[in-house]
Amino acid sequence: MSQLTEKTLNNPITEEDIAHYLANTPDFFIRHSELLATVQLSSPHSQRAISLQERQAEMLREKIKMLEGRLMEMIRHGNDNILLSDKVLRWARGLLVVPAAHTLPGLIAQELGAQFSVPQVGLRLWGLDAAHDQAAFTQGVSEDAKLFAASLTEPFCGLNTGFEATQWLESPEAASSLALIPLRSSGSAGSGDVFGMLVLASMDAQRFHSGMGTDFLSRIGEVASAALGRLR
Repeated sequence: MSQLTEKTLNNPITEEDIAHYLANTPDFFIRHSELLATVQLSSPHSQRAISLQERQAEMLREKIKMLEGRLMEMIRHGNDNILLSDKVLRWARGLLVVPAAHTLPGLIAQELGAQFSVPQVGLRLWGLDAAHDQAAFTQGVSEDAKLFAASLTEPFCGLNTGFEATQWLESPEAASSLALIPLRSSGSAGSGDVFGMLVLASMDAQRFHSGMGTDFLSRIGEVASAALGRLR
């Protein structure tokens, strides 16, 4: 037995060797073009054997279908964002034309629930003009709640683990998940004095979850902060 034959038996050619050779020898099928017509592959969609060209066509169709699915998802998200933006604009426009500033807290809570299908909305403010000291929207806020609101650099989303702010809701026991949005004097997230907090609550534990984006909620907080600044 020759040394070459013995080496081949001891180190048989593997599928990886063949794949590596074909990947690095692009002119192989040019020199052996007849093989392309004779190669038979198993179809993943049936038990019959198909040609290489048919398999390539199947793979291309599958890729096109996947891309079409992604495109439709992008279009759906785009449409959802347009609808959401329209709701925010309508909500903000309504706040701009309110003549009596003291009605804004109630209106903000009411319209947030109606426009964005939030089951419960609560709102408390502090550091306002003395004329509002006895208003319902300034009552029942502890120093701990104020410190917590001031510590938020962005809206908090997650399960209700007994936050004091749930007591500002009509039915605290029905609040499974929450979004807590600080209201700042500057209107911008992360800057300015905090003078209030919005509470959005749902019975659905996944409605406001810790992994969700908070950009939209931040915009809600900015608009509400700007409108409620009239009370300070």
